[in-house]
Amino acid sequence: MPALAGANLIYGMGMLELGVTFSFAQLLIDAEIVRMVKRTVAGIDVSDETLAVEVIKTVGAGKDFLAQKHTRQFMDKEQSKPWLIDRRMRGAWQNRGGKDWAQAAEEEARAILQKHKPAPLNPSVQAELKDIVRSVEE
Repeated sequence: MPALAGANLIYGMGMLELGVTFSFAQLLIDAEIVRMVKRTVAGIDVSDETLAVEVIKTVGAGKDFLAQKHTRQFMDKEQSKPWLIDRRMRGAWQNRGGKDWAQAAEEEARAILQKHKPAPLNPSVQAELKDIVRSVEE
C-alpha cells in the first residue's frame, strides 16, 4: 500500500477554527510536522551500504556504533534537527527559557514578519501579472 494511501496534498496549514482564522505560528508548527511527514513518507534506503553489515562485523554486536564514521555519514541529520521542536534534556531546555512549541513558533513568526524581505518578482512576471489584472478589470 502506498504511503498515506496515495495522498499527495496536505491542506490547511496555519488554519484554525475551520479556516476562519489563520495563525502564522500555527503555520510554522504545521510546516515542521509536514517536513517530518514528508521525510517519513520518503522511506528508508535499504542497501548493503546502509545496512552496514561490515561495520557491524568489525565493531561487534552490543558495541558503540555512534562513534563510527559510517554512522555519522548515514545519520539523517535533517530529521534529527527540527526547526522549532526543542529536544534537549529538560534541564538544558529550561536553562534556555523552557519555551513550549507554541511559544517558540509565535516568537519565530514575529521575527520572520519583522525581518523578512522577499526578493522582488522578475520584471517579466510583474508585467504578466499586471496584464492579468488589467484584463480582469476590463
